[in-house]
Amino acid sequence: MNAHIKAEDKDNVIYTVHYRYTGSESIANVTYSDTAIGIQNYKYVAGSAFTPYEDTEAFEAVVIGWLEGSLNVPAIQASIAANIQSQITPVNEDLYFTWQNPTPPSAE
Repeated sequence: MNAHIKAEDKDNVIYTVHYRYTGSESIANVTYSDTAIGIQNYKYVAGSAFTPYEDTEAFEAVVIGWLEGSLNVPAIQASIAANIQSQITPVNEDLYFTWQNPTPPSAE
């Protein structure tokens, strides 16, 4: 997270949250996963509700609430699920010319 040291007479006012949302599925001892990463910006307005920063799990839950309230979580989950499914059942492949001598991806 990024925070203003002081803003609107408040300390440690968070203005950017960096997030990572990960999904995975295991099939026959192989785990397939995908991750969405991003940032979400926030602006504190003087007089509005303010939750002081604390290095605690309770404050982490507050920040997760902010993210869930401002991101389209179902769309992120659907995208991750689709990417995992395309790993499980690929619909595309990489093709090479023989003179390129690429190292083929391992078949798992």
